[in-house]
Amino acid sequence: MSKLLLVGAGHAHMTIMENIPAILAKGHEVTVIGPGERHYYSGMGPGMLGGDYKPQDISFPVKRACEQAGATFLVDKCAAIKPEEKLVVLESGQEVPYDVASFNTGSSIVDDVVQKGSQDIYRVKPIENLLMGRERLMELARKDHVRVAVVGGGPAGVEVAGNAWACGQEVGGNVSVALFHGKTFMSKAPDTVRELCRKALLKHGVELVGGNYVQSVSTGKVTLDNGKQHSADIIFIAMGVRPRPLFAPSGIPAGPDGGLLVNKYLQSPKYPDIFGGGDCIWFEPQPLDKVGVYAVRENPVLYHNVMAQLEGAPLMEFSPGGDYLLIYNTGGRTGVLHKFGIRFGGSLAFRIKDYIDSAFMKKFKPEYERTGRYA
Repeated sequence: MSKLLLVGAGHAHMTIMENIPAILAKGHEVTVIGPGERHYYSGMGPGMLGGDYKPQDISFPVKRACEQAGATFLVDKCAAIKPEEKLVVLESGQEVPYDVASFNTGSSIVDDVVQKGSQDIYRVKPIENLLMGRERLMELARKDHVRVAVVGGGPAGVEVAGNAWACGQEVGGNVSVALFHGKTFMSKAPDTVRELCRKALLKHGVELVGGNYVQSVSTGKVTLDNGKQHSADIIFIAMGVRPRPLFAPSGIPAGPDGGLLVNKYLQSPKYPDIFGGGDCIWFEPQPLDKVGVYAVRENPVLYHNVMAQLEGAPLMEFSPGGDYLLIYNTGGRTGVLHKFGIRFGGSLAFRIKDYIDSAFMKKFKPEYERTGRYA
């Protein structure tokens, strides 16, 4: 009986987890490792901060779903891999064997500027941090005016700043928000999209602080590289993402960002029984942006290829596909949309995003959460 190990219960593994009964029916064992009993959909995280969604609206009960399907689910994190022995070492110290393993361990926030021991600072990943930030923001805003700082001038910073403002509106608007974007704002976006995002935030009253990079962040304080300091009661860190330093220290080839190096089959070139998807990989044929659309597109290929590797069948190539739709949630049920040169902002953009995201959640949520009928 072959052992399939899924390290991470994220977007790229959804199709595999959905097909656990079929995998078991072929005589294979399935073990899933995840950091929590639920997996949060990052695309709806800012909406949870802004009050558009409740935690259960944007998360999957992965532990319960996997166990009901017949798999073993371990609430733990991968600490190291022993590829020669085909073992994954967990933070708890447990070693889990595999015949084929697939990694979907996501990414972590770049937070080098944060001083150790600082309080009321929330990295925007894992997504659960946004819920803690929301609760803390509302707690403080019920007592006094709250100054919120968001560090990072990319899409995550825009979404968090807009939704921190929206969160503040729930408690009487007793909140001011400042977005620190260094010398560039939405640098990878087209000019039109950049301007739409800027206008959306300014309309919400978000202050855009640029011209200097953030040098350090500590409790109640953001310090710029020119020495100027800004006070803040709550600080969100949204400075970009990078894979956890997991693969290279384990002797497994990694890309320039430390992500698992994979070929056109989403497979490690050195260790053919290791696959991966989502933010934790470096796709050798071409660099991929760290966006959820690629994890979703990788789903059927990962499912096919882990089964093919278990059963000695031909592998399927992954094609990243062409242009993809991007919609940023700018808070207050507004958004900015762009694809194929179509670019606009406002409530329609948010409604389109909400429809697409809700359809994705409905597709992969178990019936008892979709219908409210529990077994």
